[in-house]
Amino acid sequence: MRDFLAPGRSAIYAPNAMAATSHPLATQAALSLLQKGGNAVDAAITAVAVLCVAEPHMVGIGGDCFALVSEPDGTIHGLNASGRAPLVADPAILRGQGLTEVPLTSGHAVTVPGAVKGFHTLLDRFGTIGLDRAFGPAIDFAKNGVPVAPRVAGDWALAQSKLEDHAGARKHLLPNGTPPAAGDRVTFPALAGTLAEIAANGPSALYSGPIADDIVATVVAAGGTMCADDLAAVSADWVEPIATTYRGHEIVELPPNSHGATALLILNILEQFDLADLAPQSAERLHLHMEASRAAYAVRDSHLADPDHMIVAPGELHSADLAQLLASQIDPARRTAKFGLALPSMSDTVYLTVADPDGRIVSLIASLYKEFGSGLVTENTGIVLQNRGACFNLIDGHPNCYGPGKRPLHTIIPGLVRKDSQTIAGFGVMGGHYQPSGHAHVLSNMLDHGLDPQQALDAPRLFFDEDGALLFERGIGENVRNALTAMGHRLEPSVKPIGGGQIIWRDRDRNCLIGGSDPRKDGCALGF
Repeated sequence: MRDFLAPGRSAIYAPNAMAATSHPLATQAALSLLQKGGNAVDAAITAVAVLCVAEPHMVGIGGDCFALVSEPDGTIHGLNASGRAPLVADPAILRGQGLTEVPLTSGHAVTVPGAVKGFHTLLDRFGTIGLDRAFGPAIDFAKNGVPVAPRVAGDWALAQSKLEDHAGARKHLLPNGTPPAAGDRVTFPALAGTLAEIAANGPSALYSGPIADDIVATVVAAGGTMCADDLAAVSADWVEPIATTYRGHEIVELPPNSHGATALLILNILEQFDLADLAPQSAERLHLHMEASRAAYAVRDSHLADPDHMIVAPGELHSADLAQLLASQIDPARRTAKFGLALPSMSDTVYLTVADPDGRIVSLIASLYKEFGSGLVTENTGIVLQNRGACFNLIDGHPNCYGPGKRPLHTIIPGLVRKDSQTIAGFGVMGGHYQPSGHAHVLSNMLDHGLDPQQALDAPRLFFDEDGALLFERGIGENVRNALTAMGHRLEPSVKPIGGGQIIWRDRDRNCLIGGSDPRKDGCALGF
């Protein structure tokens, strides 16, 4: 039980259904649909569409999505709706310009947006409504206005200089010349029209015709090579989920090009240590978690990519043998110097999970990658274009090298937890490259230390940056920081909250749902 004399909030308990998202209006939209008889898939797509308007820096129809759907009988389906690089993408062109990586704000960073194809594919297979109804609340907010939430306002302000660099961004995201403040009511008339067009005519309205032409023109003007054929070839693919067992629970993720395998590898490494005997916020526990994460990320950075281009079988990336080998190299009392380093930690994403009265659970994540993606916004249609292509590298022969028609290593990962062949939780942690480490952290908080979903998300976090320093949130106490420093870690305060997250846990013994929503965002969990 939490300390009621300290700041914080309780987990949410409900008997029938629940939604947990990073914005209250999205949670309310999902819950309203559930109360009217819609299922978890209907509610999830309705919620994520609202987030495309209420959190425009995090998610949009110019981005990607992934999802896991657990049916009432426990059957799980995985969807990969991430876009590909243009068919004429050529790393030699970028290397010839003296570049060593794909620029975050160039047209080359824009991959085909897969989200709308994914939304439609999910509804077509599992929904009881179509995009016309699912997009209704989002269209209303885009047309009539949505008040800007506090975290959204803060992030928007930090992105001002990025938005000032592009005419479409200035027009649609800085209409008064400056970012809006918390409580300001903002409208997106061009985006409202685009959403309405897709709602009326389906995903083809985005991937062909005037909207597609606007996307291509915007990308090409920024130096990219995307063409109409690239958009027309978009796909949202059903994929076989991957899983491991941690403390007697089955943890389910999506396969590459998602880096869900990295989360599973971290858990398989941590399985070799008795974390339950360590205090949750102790230096010893946090050290082991960071070392396991560093080891797993080194494997990821070497091998994970579009599965059609990987040189090892995807299952090898989280195998028990590999986990045991890496665990044997971890010194419980000292930082190991030879592990590779991860990429920068914070990016912009939304995660949501929904559970319906029939026992269905949806775990869905969608993203533009960095704040407002590439910063490129279609001038006529108001679409913020992702910069997911920046997750490629330009290393000749590397499986994740930028190339024609490839999907990049993707940071966004939805998760599920199963027990006795039944799905008992939908969970996810936002935060770009932090996500696999975050998945392992919140799961360990619950399964090793008995924290409820809200407490598991509330707990202070660490993560390493590209220079190897451990970024710490203020909740990591001075004594713990000193102990980690003595173990050989270099610590620096994090200038931004590390990630975000949502969890819905189904307590089958007591026939109730327990939800949590990360205080690092503006969202909430609600149920009935």
